[in-house]
Amino acid sequence: MYQSCCSVEVSLGSAHKNILFIAALINSCLSSATGTHYTMTNGGNINSSTHLLDLLDEPIPGVGTYDDFHTIDWVREKCKDRERHRRINSKKKESAWEMTKSLYDAWSGWLVVTLTGLASGALAGLIDIAADWMTDLKEGICLSALWFNHEQCCWGSNETTFEERDKCPQWKTWAELIIGQAEGPGSYIMNYIMYIFWALSFAFLAVSLVKVFAPYACGSGIPEIKTILSGFIIRGYLGKWTLMIKTITLVLAVASGLSLGKEGPLVHVACCCGNIFSYLFPKYSTNEAKKREVLSAASAAGVSVAFGAPIGGVLFSLEEVSYYFPLKTLWRSFFAALVAAFVLRSINPFGNSRLVLFYVEYHTPWYLFELLPFILLGVFGGLWGAFFIRANIAWCRRRKSTKFGKYPVLEVIIVAAITAVIAFPNPYTRLNTSELIKELFTDCGPLESSSLCDYRNDMNASKIVDDIPDRPAGTGVYSAIWQLCLALIFKIIMTVFTFGIKVPSGLFIPSMAIGAIAGRIVGIAVEQLAYYHHDWFIFKEWCEVGADCITPGLYAMVGAAACLGGVTRMTVSLVVIVFELTGGLEYIVPLMAAVMTSKWVGDAFGREGIYEAHIRLNGYPFLDAKEEFTHTTLAADVMRPRRSDPPLAVLTQDNMTVEDIENLINETSYNGFPVIMSKESQRLVGFALRRDLTIAIESARKKQEGIVGSSRVCFAQHTPSLPAESPRPLKLRSILDMSPFTVTDHTPMEIVVDIFRKLGLRQCLVTHNGRLLGIITKKDILRHMAQTANQDPASIMFN
Repeated sequence: MYQSCCSVEVSLGSAHKNILFIAALINSCLSSATGTHYTMTNGGNINSSTHLLDLLDEPIPGVGTYDDFHTIDWVREKCKDRERHRRINSKKKESAWEMTKSLYDAWSGWLVVTLTGLASGALAGLIDIAADWMTDLKEGICLSALWFNHEQCCWGSNETTFEERDKCPQWKTWAELIIGQAEGPGSYIMNYIMYIFWALSFAFLAVSLVKVFAPYACGSGIPEIKTILSGFIIRGYLGKWTLMIKTITLVLAVASGLSLGKEGPLVHVACCCGNIFSYLFPKYSTNEAKKREVLSAASAAGVSVAFGAPIGGVLFSLEEVSYYFPLKTLWRSFFAALVAAFVLRSINPFGNSRLVLFYVEYHTPWYLFELLPFILLGVFGGLWGAFFIRANIAWCRRRKSTKFGKYPVLEVIIVAAITAVIAFPNPYTRLNTSELIKELFTDCGPLESSSLCDYRNDMNASKIVDDIPDRPAGTGVYSAIWQLCLALIFKIIMTVFTFGIKVPSGLFIPSMAIGAIAGRIVGIAVEQLAYYHHDWFIFKEWCEVGADCITPGLYAMVGAAACLGGVTRMTVSLVVIVFELTGGLEYIVPLMAAVMTSKWVGDAFGREGIYEAHIRLNGYPFLDAKEEFTHTTLAADVMRPRRSDPPLAVLTQDNMTVEDIENLINETSYNGFPVIMSKESQRLVGFALRRDLTIAIESARKKQEGIVGSSRVCFAQHTPSLPAESPRPLKLRSILDMSPFTVTDHTPMEIVVDIFRKLGLRQCLVTHNGRLLGIITKKDILRHMAQTANQDPASIMFN
């Protein structure tokens, strides 16, 4: 039950008038409601001075709530919260108990984000530890302690060597356990078979759990979270079953070796925690708009624990996922990210006292001439992003439209089998993707035994400037380059087919891996070019003989950022995440150059990022603030009813019976109905939601005597005089929105689109000189935007 706090009638002569006045008008009219009496104006210019609390007597349970797959009314939710806040403040001086309740209400926001941060950090640590253990389980087992992964198993061994630091008697491969051979063709084949067996087992278990217990646990979750934060309701998407199954199946999916990451799904896990904890506090459980403030903070906590980047998490929430982000949400997001990062650091899942696996420190500065290869990596990232979005969306659309989509378990098994069969022979694809990125980021120091660091020592160097100067590449480096080229092709192809299958699947880590592989290859090429041609003018000033000039690991880091930016079209938050991730504060300029280049190149092929593309593919009612609307249509061109449509379904102020309204509800599927004075005048009175009408009539039949089908329904303030033998009338003014948003029929559509984006409207009524002409809903706008983009309007709407 509610009374909307303000009314806006927009009538602008040209599309270039500044839309920002709307937000200011909303703030002023909401804040003007702080007095005891105030005036509300409806669309028909009928003024009434009413005490708000009179309209809130005898609340009807269920009124003001939303059905599944519907959009919330942001303005109504904000009005409800302001009224609740005024009510608490007015009572807090009455007693100590009321003061305590007021303090509890004030601190509940900080409590809920603290609980969300604690749970997100704990679950992220659990997922990291379990995923590492199960990933190594594909290769062998630690006999001395079954719960140790490969690295932990050999920590305490005194029998490891520098060259073979990962080999120790405590760790047994499956070939050693089954056939008793550590080397040879038989050992290789047995390990190959067991690798495929475990990969298929993990993948099958993951997709089975998702299909049976929580279908919403599949995918990344970020497109749906963006849609939910914009005001859409998806019941169960952030529930306890989804949280439980997503946590378990995320570990299984990562351990299966599929080309996916756990970072995107960790945002979903954190938002599930935020949603569950918000139900402990009435301030958030009863208000969908306030709940979305908690979810914004939770998404920041998710990125904080996914990348060990608290500041990047806050910026990610602000730039990428949040629809409404007031200043207090910024502070709470910062605090949630801090708490989550602190908990994860306390757990120390990687055993390196860092928040992430691939923290690196480079000791060589970057030079000006390196901006050219950095920008080339940005071009590669933009091209990869454009290719991936188009290819992945085409494959997902084909999955939806063919029989193949009806067999999700079979699809996951096939993708897992192909991945495992091709990945095992190549050491760089067999590695866990996070381990691969760590190796590609790592600088070649004296303690590195990787084949990527197999350089020949140049004994003829006349002088040594640095401890580890640039050296000619050895056979190990050239062999590694060929293997990395094959790994790059493999990752590109498999990531296209993996993202979107029915298991938890993130995109951050696979995209970063592709960029890191390309970057490392480019880095080695530039390093060798500088070594053999140090007298060229571009190298002459910086790369003298015996100096450590080029850092290939830096190129891997820049390439990783470029490819992730090309896919997601993130900019500021991505740069901050990467330098927090790697500790490379000195390399912000190369990262900025590469990320900006990748965005420009990607935008040349299409402005949508992968998450916006999946939102459009699934038909979610999401108005992207980044998308421009430049067409010169008017509200009258988009509103319903059209000329060929039946008349608009409306309610009259006091001329309809309960039976008339019930018949109208049963015969139509509209979410609400405009209320007018009479069919002749068409003067607008307000707007009533379908759900509120249904609940109010059912409640009245049960609780009020004399309410029958022939009872007159009255939306007016005063009940009209009725004959003495008439049944008792039903007053429904309390559920009526007395001030729905209205525009005139000549309002440009770009103004209407901005109103919907900035205020989060569900619908807007169209009038002419105060007479009701039609209605524009969010779906009407999406259909119109699809038509102007030459898309099929029916194919984009959520089913």
